Order: sequence, then C-alpha cells, then structure tokens
Amino acid sequence: MSVPRRTVLATATGVAVAGASPTPAVAAAPSLRALREAADYAVDKLRAVAPTVTAFPVGTKFEKWTYSQNGDWVGGFWPGTLWMAWLHSKDDDFRTWALASAAKLAPRRYDTGTHDLGFLFYPSWVTAWRLTGDETWRAGAVQAADSLTRRYNPRGRFIRAWGALTDPNNAGRVIIDTMMNLDLLAFASRETGDSRYLEIAMEHARTAQRVFPRPDGSIPHVYDFDPDTGAPLGPNTVQGYSPTSCWSRGQAWGVYGFTTMYRRTGNREFLTTARRLADFAIGALGADHVPVWDYRAPQQPYDIKDASAGAILACGLLDLSAATGRGSYRDVALRLLTALAETCLTRNSARAEAVVARCTRNRPAEDGIEISLPYADYYLLEGILRVLRPQDVDRAIDLSTS
Repeated sequence: MSVPRRTVLATATGVAVAGASPTPAVAAAPSLRALREAADYAVDKLRAVAPTVTAFPVGTKFEKWTYSQNGDWVGGFWPGTLWMAWLHSKDDDFRTWALASAAKLAPRRYDTGTHDLGFLFYPSWVTAWRLTGDETWRAGAVQAADSLTRRYNPRGRFIRAWGALTDPNNAGRVIIDTMMNLDLLAFASRETGDSRYLEIAMEHARTAQRVFPRPDGSIPHVYDFDPDTGAPLGPNTVQGYSPTSCWSRGQAWGVYGFTTMYRRTGNREFLTTARRLADFAIGALGADHVPVWDYRAPQQPYDIKDASAGAILACGLLDLSAATGRGSYRDVALRLLTALAETCLTRNSARAEAVVARCTRNRPAEDGIEISLPYADYYLLEGILRVLRPQDVDRAIDLSTS
C-alpha cells in the first residue's frame, strides 16, 4: 500500500497526521551530535587523503578517487571541500591545500566551452577571495563569469549547457543544473557594477522558470530549444529515467538554484518556483530520507540511491527556510543531513578515500552507480556547517539577500 503524499510530507516535517499509519523505518530525528560527528569524520578523512591528491577528484572506483587534470566540471568542489574543512577545523593545512588546488583551475577562466564555470569557480575562487581578500581570486572569478556570458543565446534567452560555441550539436540544449552556475554572474555584477552579468542570469532563470516546472512541481533534466529562432521544442533528459521522469539531483539543483536567484534579485517569482520544486521533492522522499536517483523511475522507492541529491537538497532547503521563514523546510533539511550522516558515510571502509558513499553519477549510462562523488562531500559539509557554523559559511559563500 502506498503512503499518501500528505502523510509523507507530514512525516518528513515531523508533524503528526490524525489517523495516519506509522511509517516503518522512518529516518531518525535530527541530531546535532550526529552532524558534528559527521563533520569531524569528514575533516579526519580529508586530512588523511589530501596530501596524496594531486589533481581533481571526479568519482571513485573501488573506493579510491579517480582524477581529472583540468577539473572536468567538478574541479571547484575539491578546493571548496577543503575550505569547508578549514572553517570547521581551523587547521591551516586545509587552507594551504585549498589555495594550491584552486590555482590549478586558472586556465579554465577562459573556457567558453562549458556552462559549468559557476561550479568550477564559485566554491574555489570566489570563496578564496572572500576568505583571503587576495584580488587575484576575485579578478579570476570575474573573468570566468565573462566567459560564461559568451554562452548566452539572446533569441531563446538561455545559457547553452554543452558543447563548444562553434559546435551546432546541443546548441539549443538547456539543463536545470545551469541554475547553480548563475550565482557566478550575480557575483560579477556586484563586483564590477556591470548589470549585464546579472541581467543574463535573470533572463536564463526566467526561461527556466517558464519551461521546466510541471504542474506538480517536478522537473525534467533537459529542455530543448531551436538555437536559431529560440523557439521551445520540449523536455528531454540525459541523466534522468525519461523526459517525463524526475531526476532527483536535478530537482535539488533547481531548489537551490532558484532560491539563490531569489536572494540575489529579490524576485519573488523565483522564490515561488523554488518552493514548488521543494514541495515536490519533499513529497517524493522515502522514509529513510536518502533520495533515489530518479523520483519517477519504475523501481522507486526501492531503486538505487543518490546521496549527493540529498546533500544538495538539504542545502537548498536550509536556504529556502531562511528566505521564507518556514521552519518546516529546515526540519526536512536536518532530517536529510542526519540520514546521510548516519547511513551514507564511508566509516565502515578503511580503504575509502571519500566521505560520502551511495551516490549515483549517471544511471542511464551505467556510469558511477552508488559510488562516491566530490560534490556529495562538498554539499554535505556545506549543509552541516550551515547548521553548526552559519556565520563561517556566510563568510565563504555569501548567504545574504540582495
């Protein structure tokens, strides 16, 4: 028997529903002690592994990191994780490692072939500037934002996701992940006084807001446009089960990304969209509070997991709670973080180099099924420190509202 959505929502937020049957194996009540212990475990793991890391972790194979020399799209998360470890531990070794790692991303400032410049430069260079005051990091992040603006299509009012600017393939392809790259543009506008960066971010967000959310608040991974005319063609997917399914990490990107855009612009429509996406995600969570890889895959809720989606969603919900004043979003975020801390860490493996297990990179491609991923480690620590050390996280990534 399926559990009514209202029951799932109420269970997730800790509200009793009259007449509802108790749900078996409900995630443990949020525990600040569990979060502190998880952060301490992460710091200890990172302290042991960081001296051996010479490139950018992209995922694990047999529990050991595999690497990209140029960072691929995930290069910002390793220095970002080291910064979070520094904030928690105050151990300056993490600061040294974070700066050295971020410096290796320098050539990517000029990369116009990817939309992922926010992922690459916000947790690495923007954070480095905010925590050190060194102008080099600020200027480099602005240059990366400038490169990102080159991918804007004014006819369709969107930022192209994939492919070189000269490559016609995927020229009209937009993905929900790009919402997380827009904050780099907002940063550039604040720092330079040039409104063009934020205007592009807002146009992209408005387009995404128009085409991605379904009436129930779920979203597809991809939406395609005619790149020459800007005409919408329809939803699609790469990492989700189908164009009509709901890839859980994409849903999390949407919650976090639209909330961030609300904070940077004050546009309440972005906040409304973030809430719609969040409410769907909360209703789709299972009793264990660890998301399945796709909320509408045929075998859910018994399908494989993606802990990274849970960590990202937790950060987005904490942000959304602060923006709306609604404690129910914070309650779910704490349950997510507690579930990850208690059921998804690599504590039981002496050989594991990552902090978080049970992540899934690309299920349709059979690529990275329940492995460890660098963004899971980053967002788990960001989420925990948002709870334990909110002022420190604000110093690092700017939680203010414009």
